[in-house]
Amino acid sequence: MFDSIAGNYDRVNHDMSLGIDRRWRRRFVGAIARSLDVESPVVLDLACGTGDLTKAMAERGWQVTGLDISEEMMALGKAKCGHLHPQPVFVTGSAEQIPFADASFDAVTIAFGLRNFDHRAHCLTEIRRVLKPGGQLAVLEFAVPRNRIWRNIYLLYFKRSMHLAGQLIGRADAYGYLVDSVLSFPCYEALCAEMIAAGFHNPRYAAYSGGIAVGYFSSI
Repeated sequence: MFDSIAGNYDRVNHDMSLGIDRRWRRRFVGAIARSLDVESPVVLDLACGTGDLTKAMAERGWQVTGLDISEEMMALGKAKCGHLHPQPVFVTGSAEQIPFADASFDAVTIAFGLRNFDHRAHCLTEIRRVLKPGGQLAVLEFAVPRNRIWRNIYLLYFKRSMHLAGQLIGRADAYGYLVDSVLSFPCYEALCAEMIAAGFHNPRYAAYSGGIAVGYFSSI
């Protein structure tokens, strides 16, 4: 499914969010930078997709590896990052069996991808395995705003815009899935509880744009 929408993925994301997704990523990367003690961290960007977050972290001089199951999405990410030094490395693989040794990374990031993991509890355990002691897990994910009025406005816009996007590119099924995955995903304290169950410590979260997106941060 993600291979089939790769060519339109960035444009739809930026257009439907009115460009606010770029601001979310900048804020998210800034929070990660403040939480890490190392100057040039080694980071695994899981479900990296078209590489927007991968690129944002590599631009800081971090050593970043992007991992995704969609080669079409990652091909776009590689093209975005071709001018960077050091360049991020892109690897095809799954969060269910991360192809790296124990304690390999200072941080693992996931932007708008955790809700797509079929076996989330197992994936969180895998993430914990590849983190160094004291390493950070940082997740940026959609949520449903808690304020009733803002929630109703957002859901009306979100459902209609995704339906329109699916019609315009001829993949109503894919964008229907994206809506369903957001609405069914655990957020706020519920996701923090899943992190604790997987062995992470002191999870916290910060709501972006009134809770349309949320940054989650935890350590081992």
